[in-house]
Amino acid sequence: MTAPSVSSIKEAIKFAAANDAKMIDLKFLDLPGTWQHLTIPAHRLDEGLFEEGMGIDGSSMRAWQTISASDMQVRPDPSTARMDPIAKVPTLSFICNVFDPITNQPYSRDPRYIAQKAENHLKETGIADTAFVGPEAEFFIFDDIRYELTPYSSFFAVDSQEGAWNTGRGEGPNLGYKLGYKKGYFPVPPHDSLHDLRTEMALTLEQVGIAVDVHHHEVGTGGQSEIGIKYNSLLKSADNLQWFKYIIKNIARRHHKTVTFMPKPLQGDNGSGMHTHLSLWKGGRPLFPGERYAGLSETALHFVAGILDHAPALLALTNPTTNSYKRLVPGYEAPIKLAYSSRNRSSAVRIPMVQASPSAKRIEFRTPDPSCNGYLAFAAILMAGLDGIERQLDPGDPVDKNIYNLPPVEADKIPSAPASLEEALACLVDDHAFLLRGDVFTEDVIESWINYKFENEIEPTRMRPTPLEYQLYFDI
Repeated sequence: MTAPSVSSIKEAIKFAAANDAKMIDLKFLDLPGTWQHLTIPAHRLDEGLFEEGMGIDGSSMRAWQTISASDMQVRPDPSTARMDPIAKVPTLSFICNVFDPITNQPYSRDPRYIAQKAENHLKETGIADTAFVGPEAEFFIFDDIRYELTPYSSFFAVDSQEGAWNTGRGEGPNLGYKLGYKKGYFPVPPHDSLHDLRTEMALTLEQVGIAVDVHHHEVGTGGQSEIGIKYNSLLKSADNLQWFKYIIKNIARRHHKTVTFMPKPLQGDNGSGMHTHLSLWKGGRPLFPGERYAGLSETALHFVAGILDHAPALLALTNPTTNSYKRLVPGYEAPIKLAYSSRNRSSAVRIPMVQASPSAKRIEFRTPDPSCNGYLAFAAILMAGLDGIERQLDPGDPVDKNIYNLPPVEADKIPSAPASLEEALACLVDDHAFLLRGDVFTEDVIESWINYKFENEIEPTRMRPTPLEYQLYFDI
C-alpha cells in the first residue's frame, strides 16, 4: 500500500469508501508534541466534517486553553488521508488542524499551524519556495521499563535482552550475543537481535507512504536503533515524524517490547539524537550547492550562520526536555560545540559529503533530539536559517578537527550549547524576535512554551531528590 494522492474533500471521502473504512480517526497534537485522537464511525464522514470539524476540550490539552475558554475544533486535512496500519478494524486516519470556534481562525498554539505559517513565510521572503527536511530520529527498544515516584521513594529500571549488563543473567540458557557499551554500530544478527522487528517497522512505514532509506542498530547497547526515512517538505516531514513515532511504538508493543525516544535513557552509553538535514529550493532548483566551502553556496553558508547564531535559543525547541541535556555532554558523540564542518560529526552543523549530485547538497544540524515537537523544531530551524540569509551572516571559519580532542584553550574559543533546559529557555527569552517574523511564532506561543516547561518539567525536576543524591550525600 502507498500513500493516496488525495487533494480534495471529495477525493478523501471516495478514498474512505474505496478502502471500506469502518472508522475515521482524527489525530491532532498538543503544544509539547504528543498525538491525541478521537474516532467516529465512517458514516459520519461528510463534507461538513472538514468544514465544521469536531469539538474538543482545549483545556485538557497541555499548554492550551483555560477551562473558561475551553471549546476548540479539530478539522481534518483531506490531504493527510491514510489507512491506519495499526488499527484492527479498517480505519481511515486524518491529521487535523485546530481552530477557535468563536473566531473561526486557526489556533495560534496548534503546532501544525506554526509549521504551515513557516512554509508560507519562506515563500513570502522570495528566498525560496520549498524547505526540504530529513530527520533521523534514533530510539531505544527495550524489553521492560519500570519507574515510580512517591514523596519517599523513586526509581527507574529498564531492561533489554541484548543489554551489556545481562552477560551474567540466567536466561535458561543465556546465549551471549550481548552488545557492549558503545558497540552497537552495527554488527549483524545474532548480535543485532532486532533486525526483523525493525524490518516490520520499516515495511509498515512504507504502507502509509513514508519511504524508508535504511534501518540499522545504533551505537548504544540495549536496543538503540535507527530507521532512516526520506526527506520531504517541512510540513510533510513533521507529519511523517508523528507517523514514525506512532508506528514504531505500536509495532514494538505488538511484539511485547517498548520504544522510547528519550534522548538519554541509559547512563554511560550514547543517547538518541535526531540529526536534521535541511535544504532550500526555488523553482525546482536547489539553492545550497555552490563554489564555497564544502561545495556550498553563499546562501547555504548564511543559512548555517543563522542556525549557529540562534542555536542557544533554538535548543529550547529542538532539545526541549531536561533529559536532552544529559545527552549533550562530552564523550558520547553529541555535538555540543556550535561550529560547522564537512564530514565532521563532532560539529553542531555538518555538511555531508557522501553524494556528488548538486540536488543532494544539504546541511545537517546534529544537535536536535527526538523528544522535540517536529513542527516547532523544523519551523524554528528554518526561521533561524532565513534570518542568517536576510542578515547576510558569516559563519566564520569551519572546524575541520575532532572537536572532542581539542586542547582546552582551543576548545574554549568555540561557543558551546546550553548546558541545561533552563539555560536554553533563558536564551529563548532573550532571542526570539527571529521566530516572530511573518507571524510564524507568536509571543503567546513562546510565553506558553516557556511557562509550561518551567512549571511542569524544570521545577518538578529541581525539587525532587534523586537516588544519586542519596549516594552522594546521605552520610554527609
